[in-house]
Amino acid sequence: MTDPRLYEHDAFVLLESGKAEEILSPDELNARLADLIESHPDDIPSDVLALASKDEQSQYLADTYCELTIAANRFFQWFAIRLEKD
Repeated sequence: MTDPRLYEHDAFVLLESGKAEEILSPDELNARLADLIESHPDDIPSDVLALASKDEQSQYLADTYCELTIAANRFFQWFAIRLEKD
């Protein structure tokens, strides 16, 4: 059986071409992805765009994808991370 901790996450690392990495909360990542969906609809996968609302689209994108390529030289990658205190 899969360990349920495998699906836990506290934050995301966002890598964007030409910028330093950022650590975002799940809400911040969803907001950033919603902005991408709105500003670059032609670069968003059709299964994402088939969903009714921007919130559903950004959440689905965050949950099922980990990379988007916008134009030929711009990319976004995100990875879930767990933050632990010593």
